[in-house]
Amino acid sequence: MQLVIITALGIGGATIAGALIGFLFKNVSQKMSDAILGFAAGVMLAAALMGLIIPSMESAGRSGIWMTVAGIFCGALFLNAADRLTPHLHKMTGVDIEDHAHNASLNKILLFVMAIAIHNLPEGLAAGVSFGGEDTTNAMMVAAGIALQNIPEGMIIISPMLLNGVSKGRTLFIASLTGVVEVIGTFVGYFAAGISGAILPFALAFAGGTMLYVISDEMIPETHSNGNERIATYALLGGVVLMILMDVFIGG
Repeated sequence: MQLVIITALGIGGATIAGALIGFLFKNVSQKMSDAILGFAAGVMLAAALMGLIIPSMESAGRSGIWMTVAGIFCGALFLNAADRLTPHLHKMTGVDIEDHAHNASLNKILLFVMAIAIHNLPEGLAAGVSFGGEDTTNAMMVAAGIALQNIPEGMIIISPMLLNGVSKGRTLFIASLTGVVEVIGTFVGYFAAGISGAILPFALAFAGGTMLYVISDEMIPETHSNGNERIATYALLGGVVLMILMDVFIGG
């Protein structure tokens, strides 16, 4: 149990550590902002496919593949519905809606952060379920891979929120919440390994669907709307490649 606690705090703490690093890159141009968001889209795309959807398929098996398919579409539909809630999320950011000139952009950023938080829950479940088994070494490898992935995820949350008028304190608070979600998921997965193991394929695919939705519907259009589509595209590829290299040399 002590190992699970340390792991849960480590996974959540990795997101916060990444967020703190992200503050070093707060004063950036629009071109750099689009590159950062493009890089974030690449990280999320690779994480959605390699870390969520493919494991969902492997866990469900051929007979349960429809659970993965349903999870992807349910995740996308959920985030589509959540789009209507983003004006209410402005209260969390502390930004005055009436005085803010870029509410549409802030809405996109909040959806992006929401997708990160949603995807962190099944990742935490996955880590917790792995500790529910007897192979502690494999469980530690899973947890390490998740923690390392969380560092760039924490980094990419910071700059967009700061550029949209969110204060440093609230930005760090919101970024930290995405890590807390993962800590909760780890404990839930550990204490209910049997139950969460049954629903894990759907939960993984659901999170993957939310990420694919926000990448296609919000992030890519945003990075291509200011004349910086080429650098944003290469940044996206860089994010994908980074996650592939991390998976091969660290997670594998």
